Amino acid sequence: MVEIRIATPEDAAAILAFCKLAGAETDNLSFGAEGVSFTVEQEQEFLEYAQNSRERLFLLAICSGKIVGTGTFSAFQLPRLAHRGEISITVRQEFWGQHIGSQLMEEILRFARDVAQARILSLEVRTDNSRAIALYRKFGFETVGTFPGYMNINGENISCDIMWLAL
Repeated sequence: MVEIRIATPEDAAAILAFCKLAGAETDNLSFGAEGVSFTVEQEQEFLEYAQNSRERLFLLAICSGKIVGTGTFSAFQLPRLAHRGEISITVRQEFWGQHIGSQLMEEILRFARDVAQARILSLEVRTDNSRAIALYRKFGFETVGTFPGYMNINGENISCDIMWLAL
């Protein structure tokens, strides 16, 4: 049984540890085994802000007391871009295929529509990440282009698809 809930500042250290684990097991993310470059205090501040925000959402997927996935939404702040938001979903490899990504996506879409009142969502995904692309297409996302060399992993340029969804 997986619980989807909003992250709190108390989750900061566990989220940073999750990022290191998830980053170590796949090259599909923008970070590797080093995780993200935030301190626990910085992550706590971000989560405090997100917890009370209508423009940001940070979700956790919890199984047996451990974080097994995350989902985020961030609205753009500039007035000309404020109708848009970016999303991301990360699920630990051992939990792939268990519909956790779909559960996270459903909550992200609900928040984006009902709370943030976003009209367009976008994301970047490795062009060869067929599992993630299938998830995004399931929810109506369409590919609008490919960014060659979006990432560089071990000296290899990796292309990413840019996908969007009109809400």
